[in-house]
Amino acid sequence: MNLVLIGYRAAGKTTVGRRLSAYLRRVFVDSDDMIEKHKGTPIGDIVRCHGWDYFRAIEREIISEVSNYDNLIVSAGGGVVIDPENVKVLKRNGLIIWLKADVEVLLERMVRDLRSAIERPSLTGRGTLKEFKEVLVQRGPLYERASEVQVDTSLLDVDGVVNQVLSIFEERLVRV
Repeated sequence: MNLVLIGYRAAGKTTVGRRLSAYLRRVFVDSDDMIEKHKGTPIGDIVRCHGWDYFRAIEREIISEVSNYDNLIVSAGGGVVIDPENVKVLKRNGLIIWLKADVEVLLERMVRDLRSAIERPSLTGRGTLKEFKEVLVQRGPLYERASEVQVDTSLLDVDGVVNQVLSIFEERLVRV
């Protein structure tokens, strides 16, 4: 069974996923990183040159590929839940956990993360705060439907999130 982390930008998917990978001794994959390696260019450039629909088609291929493996820790791109097929294939052999946080916390984290602040393309073309709020309203129900469990990372440090996710995952493995 894979452990799949979903959530908006700066929710902690990659940071938590890497720690979980080390702790559980499982391979960690980040779907956004895989897309960049596959295309040989940053996501921002892919979107600027080819548009979001093109990016989402590549994302669908990567998610389908990743879902064929087992015992992975997967950090799925923030928009993976937009395509119901992505969710379907991830659920086939994965426990999907939504890492969520208050919009102010997400913004603060993104500002601290140079890569997110510079390289991530705008989703709406609006200002960052307005975009965050708008996209979170749209995606919130999608994250909720896709996830089996939610972990609010707003008030937790990385170790706190990791411990909570580990507890949930280990409990799920016992039941399987």
